[in-house]
Amino acid sequence: MKASASLVGPGWALAKFSVLTFLILVVLNLAMTTEARPRIRHYKWKVDYLYFSPDCVEKVIIAINGQFPGPTIRARVGDTIVVELENGLPTEGVVIHWHGIHQVGTPWYDGTAFVSQCPINPGETFTYKFMLSRPGTYFYHGHFGMQRAAGFYGSLIVDPEHGAKEPFAYDGELSIIINDWWHRSMYDQETGLFAIPFRFVGEPQSLLIEGRGRYNCSLVPSGSVAGSGDCVNCNSSNPQCQPYILPVEPGKTYRLRITSVASLSSLNFILEGHNMTIVKADSYNVDPVVVENLDVYSGETYSVLFTANQDPSKNYWAAVNVRGRKPATPTGLALLNYLPNPSSMLPSTPSPVTPVWNDFDYSLNQSKLIVARKGYEVPPPPKPDRQLIFLTTQNKLNGRMKWAINNITYVPTSTPVLAALKYGLKKAYDSIPPPDIPTHSFSINAPPANPNATVGSGVYTFQFGSVVDVIIQNANTLNPNNSEIHPWHLHGHDFWVLAYGKGIFDPATDPHSYNLKNAPLKNTVPVFPYGWVALRFRADNPGVWPFHCHVEPHFYMGMGVIFAEGWDRLPNLPKSVLGCGLSKHL
Repeated sequence: MKASASLVGPGWALAKFSVLTFLILVVLNLAMTTEARPRIRHYKWKVDYLYFSPDCVEKVIIAINGQFPGPTIRARVGDTIVVELENGLPTEGVVIHWHGIHQVGTPWYDGTAFVSQCPINPGETFTYKFMLSRPGTYFYHGHFGMQRAAGFYGSLIVDPEHGAKEPFAYDGELSIIINDWWHRSMYDQETGLFAIPFRFVGEPQSLLIEGRGRYNCSLVPSGSVAGSGDCVNCNSSNPQCQPYILPVEPGKTYRLRITSVASLSSLNFILEGHNMTIVKADSYNVDPVVVENLDVYSGETYSVLFTANQDPSKNYWAAVNVRGRKPATPTGLALLNYLPNPSSMLPSTPSPVTPVWNDFDYSLNQSKLIVARKGYEVPPPPKPDRQLIFLTTQNKLNGRMKWAINNITYVPTSTPVLAALKYGLKKAYDSIPPPDIPTHSFSINAPPANPNATVGSGVYTFQFGSVVDVIIQNANTLNPNNSEIHPWHLHGHDFWVLAYGKGIFDPATDPHSYNLKNAPLKNTVPVFPYGWVALRFRADNPGVWPFHCHVEPHFYMGMGVIFAEGWDRLPNLPKSVLGCGLSKHL
């Protein structure tokens, strides 16, 4: 009996404890290992029309699963994203572009109508599937017509792999999308841009922060008849247009992700009473730089750090204002809510003031502050294999106002360019390549002497792996003494921003000023009025990639080109991306 009793004594209890501990550790380790593995993240989305009041004025928008902005995707490096997209719009096709995602090995899922795929027809479902290879702040948006201007966009945030850390510390994280907003529909805008004579819809009525703004309902014209076509439904108490809340705890430091999906406006963001430290631009690490406010151009993303170090008994404004165009739009406001203050406690201070709209030197100098963080990003190759100079001008084509590159305005073909190149459908696009440099003498300080442009759908083709320089030269519009900011976005790649300049680019001398040491990597960059910007990228991603102004009406009016490399290295394209134009017969 004594021997038997010893089996359940302290020694056995200790052994039992050790076994249980071991099993628990095994289970925990297995769970952590499983969590650390790349995941397949599956989403089912339906695109549909929706009545919504982002700035208190009701209009029809394009929404995903009844949400505006669309659902946020949050994933990790190595994860695979699968989105089953059902087109619930009864009369128009859709695509989704995954802005900033390189789509290496999956160029057909880049989501550009008539470039990477055919539009998804009403009632059809299309599946996007791609892997995430780099952490950062990205977004998605419609890339057919001007659907982005109708609210068709959302956030895509990619965290580092498990165990990897960012080179900066923070206590909490916030994220916002900023954009401009019209009460007129995107169809009104598209029709006016294509009309003879040209009919501009005008400056935006509101600026939104994370899909929320505030229009002054007292400005709505009186006398409109309820239920008629001229009725404007403005309700300032609608919860859809209450200020977006950015909650913070006093004393803590926050990472704020900022994305601009603006259709027309360059925007400036400011946090009342708080400095911001820029730490990432277009998902690449940059030397930390402290700013009081930040210019954010359409297509750009930033991460900034700020500390909630002001009077904790108050709340503060987060604000967005227009830059680069004479403002005709009120400040967009959100609330920086110091907890535990109630979010209903609005600041008594006026809207924060940002730099004068046409202080372009301020904007240029701020852009020059963005340089790669030492030890984190690779420098550019020392020299290019090919140089392109793109003169951007406003032109006329058969009486219609257009934008052009080297006097050619881009018009999409009915066959996806990727399919045309892959399967040798030479009748689907212009066989004559567009020019590498302007083909005529020009002045950037006055409207073009001959404003007429030609139509083109040609493709710039690059030797796979070659290094390409692109200089974007800005010029005067058709209006005297007017030149505009153009944010240029490249699909499928990032590029090094080598230099900004004023006046006309000189290929003999200006390359000597290039930053080859710590040039920042980006996928979107502004070119300023009457100036130029020099970019360098490596053509090493097999596929066909648009390079275009990210101002929605400008690309719609022809301000873009198509780059292509290595398409012969691709396997056969999925049948789902074909079926329009000459690809019907494949």
